[in-house]
Amino acid sequence: MSTLMNKGLPALSNEGGLSAYLEQIKKFPMLVAEEEYMLAKNWRTTGNVKAAEKLVTSHLRLVAKIAMGYRGYGLPVNEMISEGNVGLMQAVKKFEPEKGFRLATYAMWWIRASIQEYILRSWSLVKIGTTTAQKKLFFNLKKIKNQIAPHSEGDMRPEHVNEIANKLDVSEREVVSMNRRLSGKEFSLNAQVGENGDEWQDWLVDKELDHDLKFAHQEEMQQRQGLLKDSIKILNDREREILYSRRLNDEPTTLEDLSKKYNISRERIRQIENKAFEKLQKHMLISAKSKNLLPVN
Repeated sequence: MSTLMNKGLPALSNEGGLSAYLEQIKKFPMLVAEEEYMLAKNWRTTGNVKAAEKLVTSHLRLVAKIAMGYRGYGLPVNEMISEGNVGLMQAVKKFEPEKGFRLATYAMWWIRASIQEYILRSWSLVKIGTTTAQKKLFFNLKKIKNQIAPHSEGDMRPEHVNEIANKLDVSEREVVSMNRRLSGKEFSLNAQVGENGDEWQDWLVDKELDHDLKFAHQEEMQQRQGLLKDSIKILNDREREILYSRRLNDEPTTLEDLSKKYNISRERIRQIENKAFEKLQKHMLISAKSKNLLPVN
């Protein structure tokens, strides 16, 4: 794979080269399922670097599209794309076409993981925190905030802070602090690039890629739903009901309401919820790895 990193990819410099790079990667053709399968088999059985290179370059637009989704973290887009490309190459290296999935579906896990690791490393300079809850807050705050308070800027209303804190199982102070850290100016896909008035999104639009990405998202969601359905059976009735009420409903039940229903303290409800979630998460992870649905280092 080092050969691919050195020779097979278009140059992505830090000095104004992003627009040229986006134009370059649009020239690489998308692969039909049969061609992708044959290239992947060739790479796995013979180590043909040319085959691996074609697999990588045909998915560079996927990396750019995913990287753009993280543009709100105030980090250079070109660096996130570079990190995503590393994840893509790792996915190609471990991809097993016999499993029946398209490379895009499998590679999305690796691309996201590489980009998120880069973001966490960069944001560690401001002591983002390393607990699971804090990472979950970091990567989900903007999405949830846009759902409950779209177009809001600056500090959030107290009731919104409380709702997010309950959903993500963190303190209200952590929500306020993280929101302030992430309130920097976002990169816009409508920003102009080059001299022709083109926008960033114009460089990325590709109907075939959008179709593949949509299919990959649907396939990923079906996989997760299947894992959840199988894994939730390990919980007892009370754990299952509390977890559904707190984390799987569109409108989560409050700790207060559940404490009254079960005649136990709110803290005990929170403990049961956290324990049930950890059990479920652990079982889903083991099941996913056993079925080769998640990348395994």
